[in-house]
Amino acid sequence: METNSPIIQLQDINVFQQDHLVLSGVTLTINKGEFVFLIGQTGSGKSSLLKTIYGDLKISQGNGEVVGYSLTTIKEKEVPFMRRKMGIVFQDFQLLTDRSVEENLKFVMSATGWDDPKMIAARTEEVINEVGLAGKNHKMPHQLSGGEQQRVVIARAMVNHPAVILADEPTGNLDPDSSIEIMNLLLKISKMGTAVVMATHDYRMIEKFPSRIIKCEKGKIIEDHYQTV
Repeated sequence: METNSPIIQLQDINVFQQDHLVLSGVTLTINKGEFVFLIGQTGSGKSSLLKTIYGDLKISQGNGEVVGYSLTTIKEKEVPFMRRKMGIVFQDFQLLTDRSVEENLKFVMSATGWDDPKMIAARTEEVINEVGLAGKNHKMPHQLSGGEQQRVVIARAMVNHPAVILADEPTGNLDPDSSIEIMNLLLKISKMGTAVVMATHDYRMIEKFPSRIIKCEKGKIIEDHYQTV
């Protein structure tokens, strides 16, 4: 569902890690509801580009706008508000291991300004159902499979109705069947109108789920088309 409504617009930006130039002249537009694969070798700049999009790395030239915020002029105190409009999914889950599925979600909601217990409870139940974990509200992370834990991470990313989800190797620690389930879930989310940008090394997923591909290579980003090798 591409609606020509830009969620991410980058124009001729440079991406640095400390003083090291990782990517130069990055120009990129991602629209509402798009699903985009971000590929490239280890160290090619995929994670750095994602960090730039969610405001963890500053841009020193060019212009960037993400979910209505200017990456060029954004103030430090505004970054948390920008991130409330984004969902971030990591490879290593980063769940609170001493809290249940439900408590993990409620913790994030409380930290991002939710204060009505009834609304928190309703939204928690809603996203748990949306990611296919109905009835597992009170399970602890160690009681869940890897695929189920990643579903909790995606539910956590969805609680604030984000305009975009940034997923950094979300299937990297999963078996093939769980990877396919997570891909189907992320594609479903994009069809509901949330843009999804997924950094991955998993070419099986790219082959199975053809979509737009952005490749980080030799300090640049290029539009790519997957071909079986």
